Amino acid sequence: MESNNIKDIPNLASHQQKYLDKFITHYTQRTKTSKQLTQNYRSVLADNRVSEGFNFPLKEIFYPIVAKHSLGSRIWDVDGNEYIDLMMGLGVNLFGHNPPFIKEVLENQLEKGIQIGPQSEFAGEVAELICEFTKMERVTFSNTGTEAVMTAIRLARSVTGRNKIAVFSGSYHGHFDGTLVKAQKIDGNLYTLPIAPGISSNIVEDVLVLDYGNPESLNVIQDHEQELAAVLVVPVQTTRPDLQPKTFLQQLRQITKQAGIALIFDEMVTGFRIHPGGAQAWFGVEADIATYGKIVGGGMPIGIVAGKAVYMDAIDGGMWNYGDDSYPTAKTTFFAGTFCKHPLAIAAARAVLRYLKTQGITLQEQLNQRTSQFIAALNTCFEEEELPIRMANFGSFFGLASSDNSTSSENSAASGSMDLLRYHLLHKGVYLLRAGGYLSTTHTNEDISYVIQVVKESIEELREAGFLPISLKKLTQT
Repeated sequence: MESNNIKDIPNLASHQQKYLDKFITHYTQRTKTSKQLTQNYRSVLADNRVSEGFNFPLKEIFYPIVAKHSLGSRIWDVDGNEYIDLMMGLGVNLFGHNPPFIKEVLENQLEKGIQIGPQSEFAGEVAELICEFTKMERVTFSNTGTEAVMTAIRLARSVTGRNKIAVFSGSYHGHFDGTLVKAQKIDGNLYTLPIAPGISSNIVEDVLVLDYGNPESLNVIQDHEQELAAVLVVPVQTTRPDLQPKTFLQQLRQITKQAGIALIFDEMVTGFRIHPGGAQAWFGVEADIATYGKIVGGGMPIGIVAGKAVYMDAIDGGMWNYGDDSYPTAKTTFFAGTFCKHPLAIAAARAVLRYLKTQGITLQEQLNQRTSQFIAALNTCFEEEELPIRMANFGSFFGLASSDNSTSSENSAASGSMDLLRYHLLHKGVYLLRAGGYLSTTHTNEDISYVIQVVKESIEELREAGFLPISLKKLTQT
C-alpha cells in the first residue's frame, strides 16, 4: 500500500494537532451518516476505495461521501449537504447529472422492457453514429472499458498472429491482468512485472512497458516490430494531463503502420470529450482500433471497440449479404457477454450521440476553453500563495502537472498540500476524489468562482494552522 504524504509529517506541533482535531470533529459532524454507513457495512462490503491511500492521522475522516441524489453540476449526500461536483462520475457525465434528454429515453426504454437476448433495437444506429464520429469502419459493444480493452488486444493478436504488446508507463487500461504491469530494473536488466499480488507473472511476459513521449521508446518498438501485435496508448493520461505529445503520437503511427502493428487508442476519457472525433481527430492520428466508454453511455455502463474492418471482422467473420453466395470469410476469435448491447445502455448511447451531433464541435470547444480559464485562475492563485502546485488540463479534464525539474521534497509538498486541500474543499461543498477532475456543460461561472474562492479560503486556513509555509510575498506586503 502506498504511503500518504500526510505521513511525511512525523510529529505535528501542538497547534497543528489542535487544528486538525477540531477540523476532524466538524467534518465528521457534517458527514456523520456517510461515516456511519461506511462503518456499518465494512464487514460485508469489500470496497477498495474505502481503504486506498489510507493514512492513520486522518483515519476518522477516511470514508467516502455517500450520495443521495444529483442534478446538473451538483450532488447531495445522505446528510443533505450540497456539493459542486468536479468528478462527474470519473468523467462520465459530460452533460452534468441526470440530463433531461437522457432521463427521458431511459424512462421510455424501461416502459418497453429490458430485452436481453434479442438484438437491441438501436444497436445498428448507434454503431453507425460511432463510425460517423470516429471515422472507424466497424463497431462492437461490451459492458465496461476493461472488457473493451481486452477485446481490442485479442483482436490485434488474432489478426496479426503475434503475441507481444507494448504499453506505456503511467497509463491505465482497466483491471485486466494483461495490462496491470510495471517496468522495473533488476540487476541492470529491465523486466515487466505485475503491479499487484494475484496477477500471474506469466500473463505479463508478452508486455513491454515503455516511457511515454520518449523518442527512445519508438526505437524499442522498432527493435521488436516482428513480435508486436499492438501498441496500446492512452493519448493523454489523466495522471499527466500536461503531457500531450502530438509529434510522438504521429511518429508512433508511422512506425506501427510500416511494421503492421495495430495501433490501439484507449479513449475512455478523451473520446467525445476533447473533440467529437476524440484524441484521434485532435492529434491528427488514425488508429487501427479505438476503445470508448464513459461519456457515450450517458451514465449507463458501456464499452465500445471501434476499428478498421480488417480487425473488427474477427468478431463476426466480416461483411456478407443476403440473396447471393457471400458468407463470413474472416477468421474469428472468441467474444461474448450477456449484457453487451444492453437496451438501456444502447438507448442512452443513441441519445448522447444524437445530442452531440446536433451540438457540433462548439460544445467541446466552449467547454475546453472554460476549463483552461478555470485552471489558469487556479494556477494564478497557487502562484500568488507561493505554493509548489501547478495544475494542467487537456480539454475539460484536469489534474496536477508533472514536473521533471521538481525535487522529491517539492513533489511531496505539492501532493501533501493537495490532500489537505481536498478535505477542506469537501467540507466547504466541493466534491473531489483526488487532485484532478472534470468540468461538465452544466458547470456555471458561479460554480467556478465558488471553487476558486474556497480554494483561497482553505489555503489561508491551512497556512494559519501551520500546515502551509508562510507566504513571503504577503509577509512583505504587510
